[in-house]
Amino acid sequence: LKPTVHSITHTPSIMSGKGKGGRGKGKGKSKGGSTSSASKAGLQFPVARLNRYLRKGKYASRVGVGAGVYMGAVLEYLCAEVLELAGNAARDNKKKTIVHRCVR
Repeated sequence: LKPTVHSITHTPSIMSGKGKGGRGKGKGKSKGGSTSSASKAGLQFPVARLNRYLRKGKYASRVGVGAGVYMGAVLEYLCAEVLELAGNAARDNKKKTIVHRCVR
């Protein structure tokens, strides 16, 4: 018996970078790669770095795993609020760039 080779023409679907799930250009299910704790929490701020700073800073004798996630979420929210207000101020002044006067 000869093995038959089926040739299937596969045209890859062209999608934007945020097509699947909305979390950037994912390469599917990667077995060996590790996922950062910030991306697990869906944050932009570095959760592991915040956890490390909390531990090294001697703020408490014990620091929980969720402390960095919570702190990252709070910092991200505050930055988003400040940037939104600064963007509105820049737009009111007919500028496209946020400068230090917009943040005041």
